[in-house]
Amino acid sequence: TGLPISSVCDSKHWEWLLSSPDKAIRDKGREALEHSIEDAKYYGTDAVLLVPGKVDESVSYDECWNRTTEEIKKVVPLAEKLKVSIAIENVWNNFLLSPVEAIHYMDQFKSQYVKFFFDCGNIMVYGWPEQWIKILGKRIARVHIKEFDMEAANTKGKRAGFNVDLGEGTVNWPAVMKALDEIGYNSWLTLEQRGGGTIEGLKDLVERTKKIIKS
Repeated sequence: TGLPISSVCDSKHWEWLLSSPDKAIRDKGREALEHSIEDAKYYGTDAVLLVPGKVDESVSYDECWNRTTEEIKKVVPLAEKLKVSIAIENVWNNFLLSPVEAIHYMDQFKSQYVKFFFDCGNIMVYGWPEQWIKILGKRIARVHIKEFDMEAANTKGKRAGFNVDLGEGTVNWPAVMKALDEIGYNSWLTLEQRGGGTIEGLKDLVERTKKIIKS
């Protein structure tokens, strides 16, 4: 069709976590990441979204850090060879909870092909997206445009924060756009937002997105 692909998602990263205490699961996760990088190259894009791991009752913070670091290091040569970035996404996985820490995590690989997939909505429970953007800077490979409402999250539960239309939550979109301009970001803005299930819904999202970009 000629339609460009903005990025590829490693669809197995939650199932086969690179932070798992089970080596067999980590091996599967690493192989899935390698396949995703190869797929990205084939499709003509240069970024793979990855959730590296998760901290929970059975996996401590340092274990998550060390295991995921070890596995990603094994894949970096392939990413460099194919010129496809491994883009770490900020999600609610109890890991990489500050931009300074995220920088330290990425920079330890000493590769321009380990970057960040920044999600504007997910980050709201940890801080302010415009601040993260300025600190992460050129390490941002891709951006998810997603709305979030802190008032709803605080009163109805965290996930209720997503139950809001684009432009009607508490993300400071003018500040986000200004921050992206300041760091010289010129890649994709990917919508990950409710409301696109119909043609009319998609049209509405397009108009809302245009307003955000112009803000």
